[in-house]
Amino acid sequence: MRITVDLDKCIAAGSCVAAASAVFDQRDDDGMVVLLQEDPAESDWESARLAAGVCPSAAITIDD
Repeated sequence: MRITVDLDKCIAAGSCVAAASAVFDQRDDDGMVVLLQEDPAESDWESARLAAGVCPSAAITIDD
């Protein structure tokens, strides 16, 4: 699994962090997404997929 984020699409909603805090964080200054794990452990796959699904701006892409 490989995850990418598009900062041009990110609206700093924080849904990704709520769904997968081991994979995503937010910048302190503007709340934009920070990808902590581009290739997460298998134990984080389900939460990463959930985060991509709940992202209101579709800024997260997952390639299996």
